[in-house]
Amino acid sequence: MIQKFEKIKSLRGELFLAGDKSISHRAVMFASMAEGKSVIRNCSESEDVSSTMNCFAKMGCEFKRDGNTIEVIGKGIGKLTLAQSQLDAGNSGTTTRLISGILAAQNFETEIIGDASLSKRPMKRIVEPLKLMGAKLSANENGTLPLKIFPSDEIHSIYYTFQVASAQVKSAMILLAIHLDEESEFIEPVPTRNHTELMLGLKTVPTENGMKIFASKKNYPKPTDITVPADISSAAFFIVAALLVKDSEITIRNVSLNPTRTGLVSVLQQMGGDIQILNQRKEGGEETGDIRVASSQLKNVVISKEIIPNIIDEIPILSVAGLFAEGNFRIENAKELRVKESDRIKSLCDNYKKVGLEVIEFEDGFELRGKPSSIPAQFESYDDHRIAMTFGVLSSLLENGGTVSGFECVGISNPKFYEQLTNLVL
Repeated sequence: MIQKFEKIKSLRGELFLAGDKSISHRAVMFASMAEGKSVIRNCSESEDVSSTMNCFAKMGCEFKRDGNTIEVIGKGIGKLTLAQSQLDAGNSGTTTRLISGILAAQNFETEIIGDASLSKRPMKRIVEPLKLMGAKLSANENGTLPLKIFPSDEIHSIYYTFQVASAQVKSAMILLAIHLDEESEFIEPVPTRNHTELMLGLKTVPTENGMKIFASKKNYPKPTDITVPADISSAAFFIVAALLVKDSEITIRNVSLNPTRTGLVSVLQQMGGDIQILNQRKEGGEETGDIRVASSQLKNVVISKEIIPNIIDEIPILSVAGLFAEGNFRIENAKELRVKESDRIKSLCDNYKKVGLEVIEFEDGFELRGKPSSIPAQFESYDDHRIAMTFGVLSSLLENGGTVSGFECVGISNPKFYEQLTNLVL
């Protein structure tokens, strides 16, 4: 599908986005693990979260969807049942990596597969740490899917320091640890998103080496009623668009403001972005509030190494803000972008070259110099939802607009993106 975008003259209004994808994944998983009925309100409608539900449905859990509210009948500890076929995680790395920690504690064998994109993404990063806890699992010879997980009677607690700044690796190990009576202790040197810890009520203690996290069976999920705040990663595209389109002012309601996820807002404010947080409150253990954004003149800033794990998913759209800001946009220390739904460094660089920019590509980032040409742009999504939405926003800023091919992949995270954007156009 080729999606065409015209230049936007102004954005105005309110926006209500579907639930945060990361929180929705976990809500579905924890409700499926708990014994009995849970209710998830404002659950993400993304294809990725549907993949998580499909996997648990194959293992005996029941789901009833009414709009964006889902009732879940979970199985309880050790009561998931053998799937009659492979578990298909689709495009979802979160599904694959988190569910591996749960499956490693079950008494049946499982095989996880995914689409062509997911099948290229690295899985050794969870295989090796889970093996240290006695799990029996293996990826293929390239360290990718399919992932085979076997029953093990050697599962044990662990004292472990994370080697990779990854919330998915952290969560996989925690989700295995909560099947055990003996407490595990994890040290996280570099902060990553902490939805798993908050939603499971894990004890966390700051230390000189980072954050210490404690997990055991006492943290195993119980049935719950949860309302998921809006996805700040989805909001990021509209935030940047409103900053860059003249005479714009929008408010995005009920957005997740978890401190491990708001790095983009901090960077954009440092760049001069007129972004205000309103009605801030806490719901279900998560910080939530409204984000008001108005047109701004931006100036590029140095982006520190320490904040990269906090903004890794937002770097594509942040680069659009940097393109129109004073000075050159430069990002480093972001090699993790190479192993997302696409090689995002290459995807971004190749697309930016199509509008006449001088692009300098590094192994762990890139730099943009110059301003985009007036030639109508034809961008590629590379079947990557964040690349598709990034260049949808950029197309809307160009004098003669642009197109994005393979745009249907936005369904992975926000199938209503185009409709939401056009509804804000005056």
